[in-house]
Amino acid sequence: MKFLDGGWLVREGYSVKYGVHVYDAQTKDDQLKLFLPYSYIANKGATLDGGLMTIEVTTPATDVIGVKMYNFKGLQKKTPSIPLHPQAVVPEIGETADNFTFSSGDLQLTITKGESLTMSFNYKGKMLTSSTPRSKAYVTDPEGKAHLSEQLTIDVGEYIYGLGERFSNFVKNGQSVDIWNEDGGTGTVQAYKNIPFYLSNKNYGVLVNSTDRSSFEVGSEKVARVQFSVPGEEMEYFIFAGDSLKDVLGKYTDFTGKPALPPAWSFGLWLSTSFLTNYDEETVNSFVDGMIERDIPLEVFHFDCLWMKEYEWCNFQWDERTFPEPEKMLRRLKEKGLKICVWINPYIGQKSPLFDVCMEKGYFLKRANGDVWQWDKWQAGMGVVDFTNPEAAAWYQEQLKGLLEMGVDCFKTDFGERIPTDVVYYDGSDAEKMHNYYAYLYNKTVYDLLVVERGADEAVLFARSAFVGSQQFPVHWGGDSTSDYPSMAESLRAGLSFGLGGFGYWSHDISGFEAGASPDLYKRWTQFGLLSSHSRYHGSWEYKVPWIYGEEAVEVSRAFTKLKLSLMPYLQSQSVKTATSGVPMMRAMILDFANDPAVNTLDRQYMLGDNLLVAPIFNEAGIGEFYLPTVKGAWIDYLSGKAYTGGRWYQEDYDYFHLPLLVKPNSILVTGADDHHAVYEYQKDATIHIFEPTTGETLSEVIYDKKGNEIATVSVKAEVEKLIVETTGFVGGKIQCHIAQVDGNVRIFETDLSDNVEISLAN
Repeated sequence: MKFLDGGWLVREGYSVKYGVHVYDAQTKDDQLKLFLPYSYIANKGATLDGGLMTIEVTTPATDVIGVKMYNFKGLQKKTPSIPLHPQAVVPEIGETADNFTFSSGDLQLTITKGESLTMSFNYKGKMLTSSTPRSKAYVTDPEGKAHLSEQLTIDVGEYIYGLGERFSNFVKNGQSVDIWNEDGGTGTVQAYKNIPFYLSNKNYGVLVNSTDRSSFEVGSEKVARVQFSVPGEEMEYFIFAGDSLKDVLGKYTDFTGKPALPPAWSFGLWLSTSFLTNYDEETVNSFVDGMIERDIPLEVFHFDCLWMKEYEWCNFQWDERTFPEPEKMLRRLKEKGLKICVWINPYIGQKSPLFDVCMEKGYFLKRANGDVWQWDKWQAGMGVVDFTNPEAAAWYQEQLKGLLEMGVDCFKTDFGERIPTDVVYYDGSDAEKMHNYYAYLYNKTVYDLLVVERGADEAVLFARSAFVGSQQFPVHWGGDSTSDYPSMAESLRAGLSFGLGGFGYWSHDISGFEAGASPDLYKRWTQFGLLSSHSRYHGSWEYKVPWIYGEEAVEVSRAFTKLKLSLMPYLQSQSVKTATSGVPMMRAMILDFANDPAVNTLDRQYMLGDNLLVAPIFNEAGIGEFYLPTVKGAWIDYLSGKAYTGGRWYQEDYDYFHLPLLVKPNSILVTGADDHHAVYEYQKDATIHIFEPTTGETLSEVIYDKKGNEIATVSVKAEVEKLIVETTGFVGGKIQCHIAQVDGNVRIFETDLSDNVEISLAN
């Protein structure tokens, strides 16, 4: 929310009062409370008629400091609130003649006394950010509504990232962002997944603890400040600090929830019927059999909206006109080795036979007069399920349970963003605060059912909407993209931004959702899609099976699907790391190479796990552009075997079977022997690839089974002209060491895999 008119004035209609100085303070064992008048108090008479902002400083975890600001505290607490997981931490609170200090671990907040209030956050003696004079504000807008606002400094060379899955510029400096979930596609500043959390390349993060419409002015009100505000009389934010951005993300996800580990089969290829296409069992079989005949491994088949009758979304009943024997059909598909996903949303069209049930039992959101809230957008006369009503949530789960009993394995939880605010909730929740939070509640309801019915190791969604904490219910996809290269690029930007909010797994519609793709785009997006965390072909009016786009598209789909499946030992290991650390599998370069300033703005390439760099191609000419960070040793292209020196940009031509896929030097990459399934014995007949080992260092890697249990390990110690490789748990297989030569070629040293191997690297 912008309320200033330049550096000194206030916009017409706004009233602004600033917390000026610390007039008084109170200290408890775990809290520092500060009292800030809105004007300087030179004598006791000046305390009359002025108002007072109160600040409460706390710590919910080591290296995390919370700041709560409020004007009036006597208002009733309104639900919902973000579910958080605080720890018991005792801070160190100090006072000198000039300052108050509040320390949690290595993070210290220093608050000045005197006439001008400054609050500085320092980590291990290094200043991260500060709230300077005229930053803490109590604002009344032209409608008379109150807001709390804070400004934190942006340093020279500082970049701000995150705030959810945003399709705008990856670096948020200069942008205005409202945290308000909306269904706007991928080509606008609206977003399906708004997260009031941002990261700085100075290794700190800020969470605004509100489900309401919080607003961020990232250098767009004052160019050297992040200004954030929330409506109401109170605002709380938390500062997270660490030695790296990965460390910060770990602390943030400790506080808001770790990403759950998705089932290993979910990393295989998903194929959809697409949205508005005409399809029946014959169509489905033609797609599935067509993939089998063309040797394109398929893991999941998805039925989009029209598995139900039009106008009746949702009725949770198969359309008998096209699917007269759904249970038999699902059984036949599962006999072909497939998992089944079906589309759902949290709305019930008036034509659905379930509408009357929900209306009579009070399962819908209501208007203030008791009427069911309805509108005609999306589904005629539709109502919205009220998940704050435990009976409504249980009823919704019961509908889905029937589908699971039929043979459905998971759900695409679409929508959850178009949530009205002129409604009454069963539990009395504030409708404004529920707008964003609804996405969390909706997806949690479905995910919890899957955990109960399928087990935690088999639960997975394909969700579009999200809020803080929704990372616990993977996977999420990027929404309605268009079928062109700019939309492909904006989708990647959004996914990288989303990952910086603690979301570990992300996907997108391969070849774009809206309209039809060209064969060129289909093949390039296929490369990108099958080197993403999760991979799904899906569209709107057109089928997205590869053979529609030509024989070469079939070959490209086959090649990259098999490539991904062969990488499953590596991908599953990275997935376990994501679930335990909160660091996304598919992530922005800034997370891994923060010491290289060239990566600060990179948003057209990414790391897939710790060791693989992917740079999708975004043009018809087949030109790949990528930057390789400065590291010791050469980067090696996994597909071509070519070696590259770090610290520079490259531009090269690529056919449809290649793109820049670089392995980081001094790394281990374990690949499997099965390129037809996502789930297999990852330790059996595997190949341990060792890339550019650094002499004097020891590398290690752990291999996990489909449930995330450790099954094998490898340790590599690099000495002068030899490697000592120790392994446990592997059955058969081989070891390949990839070493770059002076002429730019790569030499491969290969030997059979055994528990203890010494490999000579001498010429």
